[in-house]
Amino acid sequence: MNSFEIIADRVNLVRESLRELELDAFIVPHDDEHLGEYIPAEAERLAWVTGFTGSAGLAVLLIERAALFIDGRYTVQARLQAPGEIFEYHHLIETPHLVWLADQLERGAKVGFDPRLHSLNWFREADALLRERGIELVPVTDNPIDRHWSDRPAPSKAPVILYGEELAGMSSTAKREQIAADLRRRGLDAALLTQAESINWLLNLRGRDVERLPVVLGFAVLYANSTLDFFVDSDKLECFPFTQHVGNDVSLHPIDNLGEVLTRLGEDGLKVQADPATANAWCQLTLEQAGAALVAGQDPTLRLKACKNEVELAGMRAAHQRDAVAMVRFLAWLDRLVESGETAGIDEGTLADRLESFRKASDLYVEPSFDTISALGPNAAMCHYRHSNGVPRPFGQDGIYLVDSGGQYLDGTTDITRTVCVGEVDEEQKAMFTRVMQGHIALDQARFPRGTAGIQLDVLARMPLWRAGFNYDHGTGHGVGHFLSVHEGPQRIAPKGSMEPLQPGMVLSNEPGYYRENAFGIRCENLVVVSESDEQGEVPMLRFERLTYVPFDTRLIDRALLSPDEFRWLNEYHAEVRRRLAPQLDGADLAWLEQATALL
Repeated sequence: MNSFEIIADRVNLVRESLRELELDAFIVPHDDEHLGEYIPAEAERLAWVTGFTGSAGLAVLLIERAALFIDGRYTVQARLQAPGEIFEYHHLIETPHLVWLADQLERGAKVGFDPRLHSLNWFREADALLRERGIELVPVTDNPIDRHWSDRPAPSKAPVILYGEELAGMSSTAKREQIAADLRRRGLDAALLTQAESINWLLNLRGRDVERLPVVLGFAVLYANSTLDFFVDSDKLECFPFTQHVGNDVSLHPIDNLGEVLTRLGEDGLKVQADPATANAWCQLTLEQAGAALVAGQDPTLRLKACKNEVELAGMRAAHQRDAVAMVRFLAWLDRLVESGETAGIDEGTLADRLESFRKASDLYVEPSFDTISALGPNAAMCHYRHSNGVPRPFGQDGIYLVDSGGQYLDGTTDITRTVCVGEVDEEQKAMFTRVMQGHIALDQARFPRGTAGIQLDVLARMPLWRAGFNYDHGTGHGVGHFLSVHEGPQRIAPKGSMEPLQPGMVLSNEPGYYRENAFGIRCENLVVVSESDEQGEVPMLRFERLTYVPFDTRLIDRALLSPDEFRWLNEYHAEVRRRLAPQLDGADLAWLEQATALL
Protein backbone atom coordinates (compact mmCIF):
# COMPACT_ATOMS: atom_id res chain seq x y z
CA MET A 1 0.00 0.00 0.00
CA ASN A 2 1.10 3.59 -0.59
CA SER A 3 1.16 6.15 2.24
CA PHE A 4 -2.36 7.42 1.46
CA GLU A 5 -3.81 3.91 1.60
CA ILE A 6 -2.00 3.18 4.87
CA ILE A 7 -3.36 6.30 6.56
CA ALA A 8 -6.85 5.74 5.14
CA ASP A 9 -6.85 2.19 6.49
CA ARG A 10 -5.74 3.36 9.95
CA VAL A 11 -8.37 6.09 10.12
CA ASN A 12 -11.05 3.58 9.14
CA LEU A 13 -9.92 1.18 11.90
CA VAL A 14 -10.20 3.95 14.49
CA ARG A 15 -13.63 4.86 13.18
CA GLU A 16 -14.75 1.25 13.60
CA SER A 17 -13.75 1.50 17.26
CA LEU A 18 -15.63 4.78 17.63
CA ARG A 19 -18.79 3.12 16.37
CA GLU A 20 -18.32 0.27 18.84
CA LEU A 21 -17.85 2.77 21.67
CA GLU A 22 -20.83 4.83 20.42
CA LEU A 23 -18.63 7.90 20.02
CA ASP A 24 -19.09 10.57 17.37
CA ALA A 25 -15.50 11.86 17.51
CA PHE A 26 -12.09 11.20 19.07
CA ILE A 27 -9.32 13.70 19.85
CA VAL A 28 -5.69 12.73 19.18
CA PRO A 29 -3.04 15.07 20.67
CA HIS A 30 0.71 14.94 20.14
CA ASP A 31 1.40 14.01 23.75
CA ASP A 32 2.24 11.11 25.97
CA GLU A 33 1.27 10.58 29.61
CA HIS A 34 3.94 13.03 30.78
CA LEU A 35 2.80 15.89 28.51
CA GLY A 36 6.36 16.88 27.66
CA GLU A 37 7.65 18.33 24.41
CA TYR A 38 9.58 15.21 23.43
CA ILE A 39 7.84 11.85 23.39
CA PRO A 40 9.07 8.27 22.84
CA ALA A 41 8.39 6.37 19.63
CA GLU A 42 5.64 4.26 21.23
CA ALA A 43 3.67 7.45 21.99
CA GLU A 44 3.65 8.86 18.42
CA ARG A 45 -0.08 8.25 18.04
CA LEU A 46 -0.67 11.42 16.03
CA ALA A 47 1.97 10.40 13.48
CA TRP A 48 0.53 6.87 13.25
CA VAL A 49 -2.99 8.01 12.42
CA THR A 50 -2.20 11.08 10.27
CA GLY A 51 1.31 10.64 8.86
CA PHE A 52 2.28 14.05 10.30
CA THR A 53 5.56 13.89 12.26
CA GLY A 54 5.82 17.45 13.58
CA SER A 55 6.43 18.10 17.28
CA ALA A 56 3.17 19.99 17.85
CA GLY A 57 -0.31 19.34 16.56
CA LEU A 58 -3.65 17.65 17.19
CA ALA A 59 -6.13 15.66 15.13
CA VAL A 60 -9.88 15.29 15.47
CA LEU A 61 -11.44 12.20 13.92
CA LEU A 62 -15.18 12.18 13.27
CA ILE A 63 -17.15 9.39 11.67
CA GLU A 64 -17.29 11.19 8.31
CA ARG A 65 -14.65 13.92 8.58
CA ALA A 66 -11.17 14.50 10.01
CA ALA A 67 -9.06 17.56 10.69
CA LEU A 68 -5.42 18.22 11.57
CA PHE A 69 -4.58 21.31 13.63
CA ILE A 70 -1.01 22.64 13.42
CA ASP A 71 0.79 25.94 13.99
CA GLY A 72 2.54 28.11 11.41
CA ARG A 73 5.81 26.19 11.70
CA TYR A 74 4.27 23.09 10.15
CA THR A 75 1.90 24.39 7.47
CA VAL A 76 4.01 23.04 4.61
CA GLN A 77 5.02 19.83 6.36
CA ALA A 78 1.46 18.91 7.30
CA ARG A 79 0.26 19.19 3.72
CA LEU A 80 3.13 16.99 2.53
CA GLN A 81 2.59 14.26 5.12
CA ALA A 82 -1.11 14.11 6.07
CA PRO A 83 -3.31 13.25 3.04
CA GLY A 84 -5.52 16.17 2.06
CA GLU A 85 -8.14 13.70 0.82
CA ILE A 86 -8.63 12.63 4.45
CA PHE A 87 -7.72 15.62 6.61
CA GLU A 88 -8.72 19.25 6.59
CA TYR A 89 -5.91 21.54 7.73
CA HIS A 90 -6.46 24.22 10.37
CA HIS A 91 -4.26 26.58 12.39
CA LEU A 92 -4.14 25.67 16.08
CA ILE A 93 -4.62 29.26 17.22
CA GLU A 94 -6.77 30.75 14.48
CA THR A 95 -9.22 27.82 14.50
CA PRO A 96 -9.32 26.32 18.02
CA HIS A 97 -9.98 22.60 17.74
CA LEU A 98 -12.68 22.52 20.42
CA VAL A 99 -14.66 25.30 18.76
CA TRP A 100 -14.32 23.62 15.36
CA LEU A 101 -15.36 20.27 16.82
CA ALA A 102 -18.40 21.69 18.58
CA ASP A 103 -19.53 23.29 15.33
CA GLN A 104 -19.49 19.90 13.57
CA LEU A 105 -21.64 18.00 16.08
CA GLU A 106 -25.28 18.00 17.08
CA ARG A 107 -26.53 18.18 20.67
CA GLY A 108 -26.33 14.78 22.32
CA ALA A 109 -23.10 13.83 20.53
CA LYS A 110 -20.29 12.11 22.41
CA VAL A 111 -16.58 12.98 22.05
CA GLY A 112 -13.94 10.51 23.24
CA PHE A 113 -10.57 11.45 24.69
CA ASP A 114 -7.76 9.66 26.51
CA PRO A 115 -7.44 11.44 29.89
CA ARG A 116 -3.81 10.35 30.23
CA LEU A 117 -2.87 12.46 27.18
CA HIS A 118 -4.47 15.78 28.15
CA SER A 119 -3.89 18.20 31.02
CA LEU A 120 -6.50 18.88 33.66
CA ASN A 121 -6.76 22.47 32.39
CA TRP A 122 -7.55 21.18 28.91
CA PHE A 123 -10.14 18.76 30.28
CA ARG A 124 -11.95 21.45 32.26
CA GLU A 125 -11.99 23.87 29.33
CA ALA A 126 -13.11 21.19 26.88
CA ASP A 127 -15.77 19.80 29.19
CA ALA A 128 -17.25 23.26 29.83
CA LEU A 129 -17.27 24.29 26.16
CA LEU A 130 -18.77 21.03 24.87
CA ARG A 131 -21.28 20.74 27.72
CA GLU A 132 -22.56 24.22 26.82
CA ARG A 133 -23.29 22.87 23.33
CA GLY A 134 -25.01 19.78 24.72
CA ILE A 135 -22.07 17.53 23.80
CA GLU A 136 -20.64 14.94 26.23
CA LEU A 137 -16.87 14.53 26.72
CA VAL A 138 -16.23 10.83 27.39
CA PRO A 139 -12.97 9.46 28.89
CA VAL A 140 -11.70 6.38 27.06
CA THR A 141 -9.59 3.85 28.95
CA ASP A 142 -8.75 1.73 25.88
CA ASN A 143 -7.28 4.18 23.38
CA PRO A 144 -8.56 3.12 19.93
CA ILE A 145 -5.21 3.92 18.33
CA ASP A 146 -3.37 1.64 20.74
CA ARG A 147 -5.94 -1.07 19.97
CA HIS A 148 -5.05 -1.09 16.26
CA TRP A 149 -1.34 -0.13 16.32
CA SER A 150 -0.10 -3.68 15.74
CA ASP A 151 3.56 -2.82 15.10
CA ARG A 152 3.82 -0.27 17.90
CA PRO A 153 7.42 0.08 19.12
CA ALA A 154 8.20 -1.41 22.52
CA PRO A 155 9.09 1.03 25.32
CA SER A 156 12.78 1.55 25.95
CA LYS A 157 14.61 -0.76 28.34
CA ALA A 158 17.71 1.42 28.45
CA PRO A 159 19.36 1.40 31.89
CA VAL A 160 18.90 4.35 34.22
CA ILE A 161 21.92 6.66 34.50
CA LEU A 162 22.74 7.45 38.14
CA TYR A 163 23.75 11.10 37.78
CA GLY A 164 26.38 11.80 40.42
CA GLU A 165 26.55 14.79 42.72
CA GLU A 166 29.84 15.76 41.04
CA LEU A 167 27.70 16.58 37.97
CA ALA A 168 24.42 17.57 39.65
CA GLY A 169 25.98 19.74 42.38
CA MET A 170 23.36 18.80 44.97
CA SER A 171 22.12 15.53 46.42
CA SER A 172 18.66 14.21 45.69
CA THR A 173 18.02 14.10 49.44
CA ALA A 174 18.73 17.83 49.76
CA LYS A 175 16.51 18.66 46.79
CA ARG A 176 13.62 16.62 48.16
CA GLU A 177 13.90 18.18 51.60
CA GLN A 178 13.92 21.69 50.12
CA ILE A 179 10.62 21.07 48.32
CA ALA A 180 9.11 19.05 51.20
CA ALA A 181 9.83 21.91 53.61
CA ASP A 182 7.76 24.21 51.40
CA LEU A 183 4.92 21.66 51.32
CA ARG A 184 4.93 21.55 55.14
CA ARG A 185 4.98 25.33 55.36
CA ARG A 186 1.84 25.51 53.20
CA GLY A 187 0.05 22.72 55.02
CA LEU A 188 0.19 20.27 52.11
CA ASP A 189 0.74 16.52 52.35
CA ALA A 190 2.25 15.70 48.95
CA ALA A 191 3.07 16.86 45.44
CA LEU A 192 2.34 14.90 42.27
CA LEU A 193 5.19 14.97 39.73
CA THR A 194 4.55 13.82 36.16
CA GLN A 195 7.11 15.66 34.01
CA ALA A 196 10.11 13.48 33.18
CA GLU A 197 12.61 16.34 33.42
CA SER A 198 11.36 17.30 36.88
CA ILE A 199 11.62 13.78 38.28
CA ASN A 200 15.03 13.14 36.73
CA TRP A 201 16.37 16.40 38.15
CA LEU A 202 14.91 15.70 41.59
CA LEU A 203 16.33 12.16 41.83
CA ASN A 204 19.61 12.95 40.04
CA LEU A 205 18.83 10.45 37.31
CA ARG A 206 19.11 10.48 33.55
CA GLY A 207 18.14 7.92 30.92
CA ARG A 208 17.73 7.10 27.25
CA ASP A 209 13.96 6.56 27.03
CA VAL A 210 13.35 9.45 24.62
CA GLU A 211 15.48 10.61 21.71
CA ARG A 212 17.01 14.08 22.29
CA LEU A 213 15.84 14.10 25.92
CA PRO A 214 18.12 12.17 28.32
CA VAL A 215 15.53 10.96 30.82
CA VAL A 216 14.02 7.83 32.26
CA LEU A 217 10.22 8.00 32.11
CA GLY A 218 8.17 7.63 35.26
CA PHE A 219 5.89 9.31 37.79
CA ALA A 220 6.50 10.36 41.38
CA VAL A 221 4.71 11.50 44.51
CA LEU A 222 6.82 13.55 46.94
CA TYR A 223 5.52 13.70 50.50
CA ALA A 224 5.88 16.47 53.06
CA ASN A 225 8.22 14.29 55.13
CA SER A 226 10.56 14.20 52.05
CA THR A 227 9.90 10.54 51.24
CA LEU A 228 9.03 9.75 47.63
CA ASP A 229 7.17 7.07 45.69
CA PHE A 230 8.78 6.52 42.28
CA PHE A 231 6.78 4.70 39.60
CA VAL A 232 9.14 3.31 36.96
CA ASP A 233 9.97 0.21 34.96
CA SER A 234 12.23 -1.51 37.50
CA ASP A 235 13.95 -3.50 34.73
CA LYS A 236 15.89 -0.32 33.98
CA LEU A 237 17.70 -0.17 37.31
CA GLU A 238 19.42 -2.25 39.96
CA CYS A 239 17.78 -1.72 43.32
CA PHE A 240 20.85 -1.65 45.56
CA PRO A 241 22.92 0.90 43.56
CA PHE A 242 19.74 2.94 43.05
CA THR A 243 18.99 3.04 46.79
CA GLN A 244 22.61 3.97 47.55
CA HIS A 245 22.27 6.81 45.03
CA VAL A 246 18.95 8.33 46.14
CA GLY A 247 18.73 7.23 49.78
CA ASN A 248 16.36 4.98 51.73
CA ASP A 249 13.43 7.39 51.56
CA VAL A 250 12.58 6.57 47.93
CA SER A 251 10.24 3.62 47.31
CA LEU A 252 10.06 1.93 43.91
CA HIS A 253 6.72 0.91 42.35
CA PRO A 254 5.70 -0.51 38.96
CA ILE A 255 4.11 2.17 36.79
CA ASP A 256 0.88 0.14 36.71
CA ASN A 257 0.54 0.72 40.47
CA LEU A 258 0.20 4.49 40.08
CA GLY A 259 -3.60 4.47 40.04
CA GLU A 260 -3.76 2.29 43.16
CA VAL A 261 -1.47 4.63 45.12
CA LEU A 262 -3.26 7.77 43.93
CA THR A 263 -6.57 6.23 45.01
CA ARG A 264 -5.13 5.47 48.45
CA LEU A 265 -3.96 9.08 48.82
CA GLY A 266 -7.49 10.19 48.01
CA GLU A 267 -9.04 7.77 50.47
CA ASP A 268 -6.70 9.16 53.14
CA GLY A 269 -8.00 12.65 52.36
CA LEU A 270 -4.55 14.09 51.63
CA LYS A 271 -3.94 17.59 50.30
CA VAL A 272 -1.98 17.04 47.09
CA GLN A 273 -0.40 19.73 44.96
CA ALA A 274 -0.52 19.16 41.21
CA ASP A 275 0.05 21.37 38.20
CA PRO A 276 -3.19 21.49 36.19
CA ALA A 277 -1.27 22.77 33.17
CA THR A 278 1.40 20.06 32.98
CA ALA A 279 0.05 16.99 34.83
CA ASN A 280 -2.34 14.74 32.96
CA ALA A 281 -6.04 14.79 33.76
CA TRP A 282 -6.23 11.08 34.61
CA CYS A 283 -3.83 11.40 37.56
CA GLN A 284 -5.62 14.38 39.03
CA LEU A 285 -9.14 13.10 38.44
CA THR A 286 -8.15 9.80 40.06
CA LEU A 287 -6.96 11.69 43.14
CA GLU A 288 -9.98 13.96 43.25
CA GLN A 289 -12.57 11.24 42.71
CA ALA A 290 -10.98 9.17 45.51
CA GLY A 291 -11.33 12.06 47.97
CA ALA A 292 -8.03 13.96 47.81
CA ALA A 293 -8.02 17.74 48.07
CA LEU A 294 -6.32 18.90 44.86
CA VAL A 295 -4.27 22.06 45.29
CA ALA A 296 -3.37 23.70 41.99
CA GLY A 297 0.24 24.86 41.84
CA GLN A 298 3.18 25.06 39.49
CA ASP A 299 5.45 22.01 39.38
CA PRO A 300 7.58 22.67 42.50
CA THR A 301 10.83 21.67 40.80
CA LEU A 302 10.61 24.19 37.94
CA ARG A 303 12.22 27.26 39.49
CA LEU A 304 14.81 25.26 41.41
CA LYS A 305 15.76 23.32 38.27
CA ALA A 306 15.90 26.48 36.19
CA CYS A 307 18.37 28.26 38.50
CA LYS A 308 21.52 26.23 37.92
CA ASN A 309 23.95 25.80 40.80
CA GLU A 310 27.68 26.46 40.42
CA VAL A 311 28.51 22.83 39.58
CA GLU A 312 25.83 22.74 36.89
CA LEU A 313 27.02 26.06 35.47
CA ALA A 314 30.62 24.83 35.41
CA GLY A 315 29.41 21.82 33.44
CA MET A 316 27.45 24.01 31.04
CA ARG A 317 30.53 26.18 30.43
CA ALA A 318 32.71 23.13 29.80
CA ALA A 319 30.15 21.59 27.45
CA HIS A 320 29.90 24.83 25.49
CA GLN A 321 33.67 25.02 25.18
CA ARG A 322 33.82 21.54 23.63
CA ASP A 323 30.80 22.30 21.47
CA ALA A 324 32.44 25.50 20.21
CA VAL A 325 35.50 23.56 19.08
CA ALA A 326 33.26 21.14 17.18
CA MET A 327 31.35 24.03 15.59
CA VAL A 328 34.53 25.81 14.51
CA ARG A 329 35.91 22.64 12.95
CA PHE A 330 32.63 22.21 11.08
CA LEU A 331 32.50 25.82 9.87
CA ALA A 332 36.14 25.66 8.78
CA TRP A 333 35.45 22.43 6.89
CA LEU A 334 32.38 24.05 5.31
CA ASP A 335 34.37 27.01 4.05
CA ARG A 336 37.02 24.70 2.59
CA LEU A 337 34.23 22.76 0.87
CA VAL A 338 32.89 25.94 -0.73
CA GLU A 339 36.35 27.00 -1.84
CA SER A 340 37.09 23.59 -3.37
CA GLY A 341 33.88 23.56 -5.38
CA GLU A 342 33.75 19.79 -4.84
CA THR A 343 30.13 19.75 -3.62
CA ALA A 344 28.72 16.87 -5.67
CA GLY A 345 26.62 14.64 -3.43
CA ILE A 346 26.57 17.17 -0.59
CA ASP A 347 23.16 18.18 0.73
CA GLU A 348 21.51 19.40 3.94
CA GLY A 349 21.58 15.91 5.43
CA THR A 350 25.27 15.47 4.64
CA LEU A 351 26.05 18.76 6.37
CA ALA A 352 24.08 17.81 9.50
CA ASP A 353 25.83 14.45 9.69
CA ARG A 354 29.23 16.05 9.29
CA LEU A 355 28.53 18.51 12.11
CA GLU A 356 27.57 15.68 14.44
CA SER A 357 30.74 13.80 13.54
CA PHE A 358 32.75 16.70 14.99
CA ARG A 359 30.66 16.63 18.19
CA LYS A 360 31.14 12.87 18.52
CA ALA A 361 34.86 13.46 18.98
CA SER A 362 34.08 14.30 22.61
CA ASP A 363 33.83 11.35 25.03
CA LEU A 364 31.14 13.24 26.96
CA TYR A 365 28.89 13.67 23.93
CA VAL A 366 25.67 11.63 24.12
CA GLU A 367 23.38 12.74 21.27
CA PRO A 368 21.94 15.85 19.58
CA SER A 369 19.83 18.02 21.88
CA PHE A 370 17.22 18.28 19.09
CA ASP A 371 16.99 17.35 15.42
CA THR A 372 19.48 19.57 13.61
CA ILE A 373 17.92 22.27 11.45
CA SER A 374 20.23 22.16 8.44
CA ALA A 375 18.66 24.52 5.93
CA LEU A 376 19.88 25.92 2.63
CA GLY A 377 18.35 28.92 0.86
CA PRO A 378 14.53 28.96 0.96
CA ASN A 379 14.36 26.06 3.43
CA ALA A 380 15.90 28.32 6.07
CA ALA A 381 12.72 30.43 5.90
CA MET A 382 10.94 27.61 7.76
CA CYS A 383 11.91 28.11 11.41
CA HIS A 384 11.64 24.43 12.35
CA TYR A 385 12.62 22.88 9.03
CA ARG A 386 13.72 19.22 9.03
CA HIS A 387 15.58 17.94 6.00
CA SER A 388 14.49 14.38 6.89
CA ASN A 389 10.85 15.21 6.15
CA GLY A 390 11.47 15.38 2.43
CA VAL A 391 14.32 15.35 -0.04
CA PRO A 392 17.30 17.27 1.41
CA ARG A 393 18.24 20.30 -0.68
CA PRO A 394 21.52 19.89 -2.61
CA PHE A 395 24.44 22.11 -1.73
CA GLY A 396 25.84 24.66 -4.15
CA GLN A 397 22.83 26.61 -5.40
CA ASP A 398 22.24 29.00 -2.47
CA GLY A 399 24.04 31.95 -0.89
CA ILE A 400 22.94 31.38 2.71
CA TYR A 401 23.02 28.31 4.96
CA LEU A 402 21.36 28.23 8.40
CA VAL A 403 22.35 25.56 10.90
CA ASP A 404 20.56 25.38 14.26
CA SER A 405 21.89 22.50 16.34
CA GLY A 406 22.99 21.40 19.76
CA GLY A 407 24.48 18.62 21.79
CA GLN A 408 23.59 16.66 24.89
CA TYR A 409 26.81 16.23 26.84
CA LEU A 410 27.02 14.48 30.20
CA ASP A 411 27.78 17.82 31.84
CA GLY A 412 25.53 20.16 29.87
CA THR A 413 23.19 20.93 27.00
CA THR A 414 24.03 23.24 24.08
CA ASP A 415 22.02 25.04 21.40
CA ILE A 416 23.55 27.31 18.76
CA THR A 417 22.49 28.80 15.43
CA ARG A 418 24.81 30.26 12.85
CA THR A 419 23.84 31.71 9.49
CA VAL A 420 26.68 31.26 7.03
CA CYS A 421 27.63 32.65 3.63
CA VAL A 422 28.08 29.74 1.19
CA GLY A 423 27.65 31.57 -2.12
CA GLU A 424 26.54 34.84 -3.64
CA VAL A 425 24.50 37.09 -1.34
CA ASP A 426 22.90 40.41 -2.22
CA GLU A 427 22.85 43.67 -0.28
CA GLU A 428 19.32 43.07 1.00
CA GLN A 429 20.35 39.76 2.58
CA LYS A 430 23.34 41.44 4.22
CA ALA A 431 21.14 44.23 5.56
CA MET A 432 18.71 41.75 7.09
CA PHE A 433 21.51 39.69 8.65
CA THR A 434 22.97 42.86 10.13
CA ARG A 435 19.64 43.91 11.66
CA VAL A 436 19.25 40.48 13.22
CA MET A 437 22.79 40.71 14.55
CA GLN A 438 22.07 44.16 15.98
CA GLY A 439 19.09 42.74 17.87
CA HIS A 440 21.27 39.93 19.21
CA ILE A 441 23.87 42.43 20.41
CA ALA A 442 21.26 44.67 22.05
CA LEU A 443 19.85 41.81 24.10
CA ASP A 444 23.31 40.50 24.96
CA GLN A 445 24.26 43.89 26.41
CA ALA A 446 21.09 44.33 28.45
CA ARG A 447 21.31 45.31 32.12
CA PHE A 448 18.05 44.95 34.02
CA PRO A 449 16.78 45.13 37.61
CA ARG A 450 15.84 42.07 39.61
CA GLY A 451 12.22 41.14 39.04
CA THR A 452 12.43 41.77 35.28
CA ALA A 453 10.73 39.14 33.11
CA GLY A 454 11.84 38.08 29.66
CA ILE A 455 8.68 39.56 28.16
CA GLN A 456 10.04 43.00 29.14
CA LEU A 457 13.35 42.44 27.30
CA ASP A 458 12.06 40.93 24.07
CA VAL A 459 11.66 44.30 22.37
CA LEU A 460 15.43 44.91 22.55
CA ALA A 461 16.07 42.11 20.07
CA ARG A 462 13.32 43.25 17.69
CA MET A 463 13.91 46.99 17.59
CA PRO A 464 16.50 47.03 14.75
CA LEU A 465 14.09 45.00 12.60
CA TRP A 466 11.08 47.06 13.65
CA ARG A 467 12.80 50.29 12.67
CA ALA A 468 13.05 48.94 9.13
CA GLY A 469 9.51 47.53 9.10
CA PHE A 470 10.31 43.85 9.73
CA ASN A 471 9.69 41.27 12.47
CA TYR A 472 9.94 37.55 13.23
CA ASP A 473 7.19 35.20 14.36
CA HIS A 474 8.79 33.31 17.24
CA GLY A 475 10.09 33.97 20.72
CA THR A 476 13.56 35.42 21.22
CA GLY A 477 14.72 33.11 23.98
CA HIS A 478 13.83 29.83 25.68
CA GLY A 479 15.19 28.26 28.83
CA VAL A 480 17.72 25.42 28.54
CA GLY A 481 18.20 22.51 30.93
CA HIS A 482 21.38 20.96 32.32
CA PHE A 483 21.78 17.66 30.46
CA LEU A 484 18.00 17.75 30.22
CA SER A 485 15.56 19.37 27.81
CA VAL A 486 16.90 21.97 25.42
CA HIS A 487 13.58 23.77 25.97
CA GLU A 488 13.00 24.47 29.65
CA GLY A 489 10.59 26.67 31.59
CA PRO A 490 9.44 28.74 33.28
CA GLN A 491 11.91 31.34 31.95
CA ARG A 492 11.63 32.67 28.42
CA ILE A 493 12.08 35.83 26.36
CA ALA A 494 9.07 36.43 24.15
CA PRO A 495 6.54 39.14 23.29
CA LYS A 496 3.70 37.24 24.98
CA GLY A 497 3.27 34.85 27.85
CA SER A 498 5.36 34.32 30.94
CA MET A 499 5.93 37.05 33.52
CA GLU A 500 8.40 34.79 35.32
CA PRO A 501 11.26 36.98 36.63
CA LEU A 502 14.70 36.14 35.30
CA GLN A 503 16.95 34.96 38.13
CA PRO A 504 20.68 34.25 38.47
CA GLY A 505 21.55 30.80 37.18
CA MET A 506 18.81 30.66 34.55
CA VAL A 507 20.12 29.68 31.11
CA LEU A 508 18.36 31.11 28.05
CA SER A 509 18.87 31.44 24.34
CA ASN A 510 19.32 34.76 22.54
CA GLU A 511 18.06 34.08 19.02
CA PRO A 512 16.41 36.82 16.97
CA GLY A 513 15.83 36.00 13.33
CA TYR A 514 14.29 37.00 10.04
CA TYR A 515 12.55 34.79 7.45
CA ARG A 516 11.48 35.55 3.89
CA GLU A 517 9.23 32.84 2.51
CA ASN A 518 10.66 30.92 -0.46
CA ALA A 519 13.85 32.97 -0.30
CA PHE A 520 16.08 32.74 2.80
CA GLY A 521 16.17 32.66 6.58
CA ILE A 522 18.49 34.17 9.19
CA ARG A 523 18.96 33.42 12.88
CA CYS A 524 21.81 34.28 15.25
CA GLU A 525 21.76 32.30 18.50
CA ASN A 526 23.96 32.07 21.57
CA LEU A 527 23.11 30.71 25.00
CA VAL A 528 23.51 32.98 28.01
CA VAL A 529 23.14 32.66 31.77
CA VAL A 530 21.54 35.29 33.99
CA SER A 531 24.21 36.70 36.34
CA GLU A 532 24.73 39.47 38.85
CA SER A 533 25.85 42.67 37.16
CA ASP A 534 29.14 44.27 38.24
CA GLU A 535 27.56 47.67 37.65
CA GLN A 536 25.24 48.24 40.59
CA GLY A 537 23.31 51.44 41.19
CA GLU A 538 20.35 52.23 43.37
CA VAL A 539 18.75 48.84 42.64
CA PRO A 540 20.38 45.39 42.21
CA MET A 541 21.01 44.72 38.52
CA LEU A 542 21.37 41.57 36.45
CA ARG A 543 23.02 40.88 33.12
CA PHE A 544 23.63 38.03 30.67
CA GLU A 545 26.89 36.07 30.75
CA ARG A 546 27.64 34.36 27.44
CA LEU A 547 28.08 30.61 27.28
CA THR A 548 28.49 30.33 23.49
CA TYR A 549 31.73 31.43 21.84
CA VAL A 550 31.69 30.72 18.10
CA PRO A 551 32.36 33.29 15.34
CA PHE A 552 29.51 34.99 13.53
CA ASP A 553 29.95 35.26 9.77
CA THR A 554 31.13 38.84 9.22
CA ARG A 555 30.93 38.36 5.44
CA LEU A 556 27.18 38.86 5.90
CA ILE A 557 27.56 42.16 7.76
CA ASP A 558 26.59 45.47 6.15
CA ARG A 559 29.15 47.65 7.90
CA ALA A 560 27.32 50.85 6.98
CA LEU A 561 24.51 49.87 9.35
CA LEU A 562 26.66 49.19 12.42
CA SER A 563 27.24 51.74 15.17
CA PRO A 564 30.67 52.17 16.80
CA ASP A 565 29.40 50.26 19.87
CA GLU A 566 28.24 47.38 17.66
CA PHE A 567 31.63 47.26 15.91
CA ARG A 568 33.26 47.17 19.35
CA TRP A 569 30.96 44.36 20.53
CA LEU A 570 31.73 42.17 17.50
CA ASN A 571 35.48 42.74 17.74
CA GLU A 572 35.58 42.08 21.49
CA TYR A 573 33.40 38.99 21.13
CA HIS A 574 35.59 37.57 18.37
CA ALA A 575 38.74 38.34 20.33
CA GLU A 576 37.33 36.33 23.24
CA VAL A 577 36.36 33.49 20.87
CA ARG A 578 39.93 33.40 19.57
CA ARG A 579 41.41 33.49 23.09
CA ARG A 580 39.26 30.59 24.26
CA LEU A 581 39.46 28.31 21.23
CA ALA A 582 42.86 28.87 19.61
CA PRO A 583 44.74 26.64 22.10
CA GLN A 584 42.49 23.70 21.13
CA LEU A 585 42.89 24.07 17.37
CA ASP A 586 45.71 23.70 14.91
CA GLY A 587 46.52 23.70 11.23
CA ALA A 588 43.81 24.75 8.79
CA ASP A 589 41.20 24.98 11.55
CA LEU A 590 43.31 27.43 13.55
CA ALA A 591 44.01 29.48 10.43
CA TRP A 592 40.27 29.61 9.73
CA LEU A 593 39.55 30.77 13.29
CA GLU A 594 42.09 33.57 13.05
CA GLN A 595 40.59 34.77 9.78
CA ALA A 596 36.98 34.46 11.02
CA THR A 597 37.73 36.51 14.14
CA ALA A 598 39.86 39.21 12.49
CA LEU A 599 39.11 42.84 13.35
CA LEU A 600 36.29 44.44 11.41
